[in-house]
Amino acid sequence: MTRPSRWLVAGLAALTLVFHEDARCPVCYRMRLGRVAELAKSLGHDAFTTTMLVSTQQDHEAIRAAGEDAAREHGVAFLYRDFRPRVMDGVRESREKGLYRQQYCGCVYSEWERYRTSS
Repeated sequence: MTRPSRWLVAGLAALTLVFHEDARCPVCYRMRLGRVAELAKSLGHDAFTTTMLVSTQQDHEAIRAAGEDAAREHGVAFLYRDFRPRVMDGVRESREKGLYRQQYCGCVYSEWERYRTSS
């Protein structure tokens, strides 16, 4: 099975559970962190983590569970840190440097919800 097909199948599985984030986010976390763990292992890294851990909008327990599962599956450590207390430091610094700040997690449903609720 090719990579796009695997992502499509997992995405469709999430859709059947309902569009709500409680159902779809853990599926996405598992897919994303599984791929990152696989890549970290293949590149010889000791550990992997995610920028999602700075977000006050993300489900940290679900991220942690997905990261730890991926770590076990691929034999590379998942580095969990709660960066939320410093989120405003990151916001300030990114603005000072003129960096792009994505206002949603990256999933098409989150993007849709962002525009739907802002109109």
